[in-house]
Amino acid sequence: MSVTSLRARIRAETVEEIRAIAKRHLATHGANLSLRAVARDAGLVPSALYRYFPNRDALLTALITDAYAALAASAKAAEAAVPRHDLPGRLLSLGNGVRSWARDHPAEYALIYGSPVPSYMAPPETVGPASEVVMALIGILFDGAERGLRPVAPPRPLPAATHAELGRLLDQGPMPKPSWTEPAPEMLIATAFTLWTQMFGLVSFEVFGRLNDLIEERREYFEHQMLVMADFAGLATVASCPGDG
Repeated sequence: MSVTSLRARIRAETVEEIRAIAKRHLATHGANLSLRAVARDAGLVPSALYRYFPNRDALLTALITDAYAALAASAKAAEAAVPRHDLPGRLLSLGNGVRSWARDHPAEYALIYGSPVPSYMAPPETVGPASEVVMALIGILFDGAERGLRPVAPPRPLPAATHAELGRLLDQGPMPKPSWTEPAPEMLIATAFTLWTQMFGLVSFEVFGRLNDLIEERREYFEHQMLVMADFAGLATVASCPGDG
């Protein structure tokens, strides 16, 4: 192994150790990270830590990106285990993947879906990881449209400004170009956003204790609500085709 590659490996291992220590600090101190305390637990002097993370915001960005990626991986792995034709099951499993990760990592979940960190402004590189779950929701609805998805009730028309904004997402975003016109792709994206906010609202209420002394059977409640949202989105009305995966 060359000196250069050895140095690169040592640097990568040190960065990973700093991230792991910072995540432990999140669990006890929240997002109020002290670089001095993280450096101490990593066996580094503060000036050495700055060679890896120049300031608190750089470390927070790494933790936020890691959290979004881990949450999305849990959600997408759960959704991928369900047959492609079972659209309500895919939505339910995606939600369970989000809920499971959030319950197992409450401090990291609070970092990305709790109160904003004072004076921290998330940089553009966090947008992609933060969008993965909603993109998976859009994918489920687009798959439904390919199979003839129709809303259970006529949807309320989108405001003109929102329709235009969602149209720009279709033109500029990473989602596949639709091959249908009804229901309107913009309406499906708006529906996905409704599912997104409902899903994370349910998870946040549980993780942050809003259901305490109200709902004890949390999993049953969550799954019921997700299936209600599947009905709202028209997923249960789509003809199943077991042969397509």
